[in-house]
Amino acid sequence: MSQSKSSGAVAKAAAALQEAARTGVPCPPVRALLPEADIQAAYAVQQLHVERAVDTGRRLVGRKIGLTSPAVQRQLGVDQPDFGALFADMAVAQGQPIEAGRLLQPKVEAEVALVLDADLPHTAPTVADLLRATAFALPALEIVDSRIADWDITIVDTVADNASCGLYVLGGTPVPLDRVDLHTVKMTLTKNGETVSEGTGADCLGSPLTAALWLASTLAGLGDPLRAGDIVLTGALGPMVPAAAGDEFTARIEGLGTVATTFASARTQGAGA
Repeated sequence: MSQSKSSGAVAKAAAALQEAARTGVPCPPVRALLPEADIQAAYAVQQLHVERAVDTGRRLVGRKIGLTSPAVQRQLGVDQPDFGALFADMAVAQGQPIEAGRLLQPKVEAEVALVLDADLPHTAPTVADLLRATAFALPALEIVDSRIADWDITIVDTVADNASCGLYVLGGTPVPLDRVDLHTVKMTLTKNGETVSEGTGADCLGSPLTAALWLASTLAGLGDPLRAGDIVLTGALGPMVPAAAGDEFTARIEGLGTVATTFASARTQGAGA
């Protein structure tokens, strides 16, 4: 495919995803618009989304790593991680219900979040580099979402769709990395009081630190390294779980504590209006 045709395909895919987000109506898979299995083109779609978002005043605050759990990879039929952009307006505070209709097809997964205190500019960062650069860890919930109908996605679709980013919730008690072994932490996610997902740090590319090193290396190689202050969602520790209005989720991650969120019901939301 020529460069002009590729650029046109990237623009068409970005427009389809933007329209789906605007209208709340999921679109067909965008892989049909892009060169077959071209992940680089999919990242070009994502970068166009990020640039447009920043141009409209949205604040970029970090990155998420997706597809780190073998269970999630099996769910989506992919075999490698990806990354997406986090914006400040995607953060949801604990105790703040997620409005009904804010997302199209939400699913919830529990993760370890890292908050950086220094840049990670090297293309081959070491574990020591990462440990020195990390201010603290937090338990997190990522509410993933797809602008593509019925979650009919390949890695090309999810990368183009900003790694299926939706919203995220961070726990409120920071934990220094010298107080927790992220490789061995155990995670339990409950939905309306029932356990629906379990996993360990080892289920995230072997360790959330391994996932973060992959991201740091990848972004540095692209000339857009992780910076001090960035939030890094390191990836799911277990299978993602569908969410609906009225659902309540709580994740407990050993050594990091708990993080919770609630999806407002239409009735509750209307009553508060």
